[in-house]
Amino acid sequence: MSGTVVGEEAGALAARSRALAVLRVRSRALALVLLPAAVAVVLLVGGFTGRIGGGPWDVARWVVASAAVVVLLAAAAVAAVIARARPAVSPTVPLAPAAAPDLYRLVEDLADRMDVPAPSAIALTPDCDSWLEDRTHRAHAARRSPRVTTGDGAPVLVIGSPFLWWMRVAELRAVLAPVVAGTGPSAHPDIAAARRFLRGLDAAAGLAARPGLGPVQGLGSAAVGRVARVLLRGCRDHAAEMERGVAAAASERAQAVDYGLRIVAQEQVGLAYAGWDRLLTRVALPAWRMGRWPSRLDAGVVSALTELSRRDRLAEGFASRLGERPACDLLEEPGAVDEAASLLAARLFHGGPAEIGPDWSPVDWQQYPEEVVDRKWRTEAARLHRVLDAMGVRPSAGLPGGPTLARVMEHIAGGARAVPRPSAAGPTDVPPVPEAPGTDGPGAALAAGISADVAREEAARERSATPPRAADGADEPNLWGTDPLPLVPLQPPRTARELLADHVTAMVCCAAVDTAGATPGMDWLDGPALLINGERRTDLGARVLSLVEDGDPEPLRAWLASAGVRAEKPIRLV
Repeated sequence: MSGTVVGEEAGALAARSRALAVLRVRSRALALVLLPAAVAVVLLVGGFTGRIGGGPWDVARWVVASAAVVVLLAAAAVAAVIARARPAVSPTVPLAPAAAPDLYRLVEDLADRMDVPAPSAIALTPDCDSWLEDRTHRAHAARRSPRVTTGDGAPVLVIGSPFLWWMRVAELRAVLAPVVAGTGPSAHPDIAAARRFLRGLDAAAGLAARPGLGPVQGLGSAAVGRVARVLLRGCRDHAAEMERGVAAAASERAQAVDYGLRIVAQEQVGLAYAGWDRLLTRVALPAWRMGRWPSRLDAGVVSALTELSRRDRLAEGFASRLGERPACDLLEEPGAVDEAASLLAARLFHGGPAEIGPDWSPVDWQQYPEEVVDRKWRTEAARLHRVLDAMGVRPSAGLPGGPTLARVMEHIAGGARAVPRPSAAGPTDVPPVPEAPGTDGPGAALAAGISADVAREEAARERSATPPRAADGADEPNLWGTDPLPLVPLQPPRTARELLADHVTAMVCCAAVDTAGATPGMDWLDGPALLINGERRTDLGARVLSLVEDGDPEPLRAWLASAGVRAEKPIRLV
């Protein structure tokens, strides 16, 4: 125990020392601002007493006094902007004490055991992380929901929502202990003052990037931003060491609480992150692109991780663990909280609207295959044939017309005839899409056409999206954010070749559903899936790539024959 106390004191002392170093940077900046005024005072006093007089000194006196006034006015303006600048706040789902009384009691008990102030409130983030966030700025206080009460300046505890559904109550408690312990160092006056100063500088440095500023405002914001960035560079190393000291002190203080269980719980943090990432990129992202957002993402992560454990032959250990009480039982209405976190995840990672609308509606997991997977396939198949029509592609002799898989395969393989015709898309401000590397001939033109059509749709969606403004009419965004989104894109933009492969795969799946009795399905780790005779087919991707990349249709034709898919039959489009 003595070692823990010594380690905690060492971390706290290091943090306070670095906090004082940050405050010294502020003091030096203030001294530099006051220096011309001090020189002017000396010259003025010397002139009044007759000790400093004469023609040159009179000129110097008024020049220095004028410069001091200008510097003081400019410094006052900069200080006012920094003080009023609104620090960034992470978009979160607030949890009122009435919505999670058991969770609040758990956190307060942790704080009591570690003898630190309890967090002022709890909020959830759709990510696998937890931290403390200061929201004591008056602008944040004015916008805070009246349902969420805050304490005497203590930070807000932000918890990753996947943790609540995947972790057990004891595991969550062990993971949160070092985070909650951070409220102790946060309450120290020097550390709190240093953090307020740094947050103000950070907010002021980003003012010039705000949209809608006039010429005068833009010039003033740019000047303030340059001053703030200079000060931030002077504080950077000290701030980093201060936060390391705070983290070390909090970690040492938390060792007395569930330390043994924390090692096991950290393993669950890694698993939760792996399952959450797969669920977002493979399952949620296709739905978001279709204008639908899964409303139970946190519940889905449990299914995803259970499937992952089954595939990795870890099911026995996981089954016994899942028999314990899940942390989501600490919430009064887990479903409502999950829905709010799922909507926020769609906004952060995809850029969707913050409210439900006709083109942005929730979908349950039971309806996902029919309302997302099947619709996705048919929408992409319709786009594929729309681009072929715009290119003037006609089927070869002996092949039927209409939206058939045979038409697509013949064209990519080089056997279809193209009749040049004007595009029906009309003018667009979307820049031309370069051809995909490794895709030559007819496939390259088709891939470029699909990419341009997708880009037009995304540009139209962005233009029609109206970000929500602050409730009080201010220019700054609310906690949901109105900055360009997504803030954290899940994947880089897809290349033309990847888009072509996705659209050909969708065409094959539509043909399988319409002519071979297949059904759309969903895999918790891989997203949309094709089920033939109730079994998922995972061997389609390589055959499609042979056609798209090499222009060889034979592997795909063999697959279609084995699955009983009729490539010459027209399919139903949306």
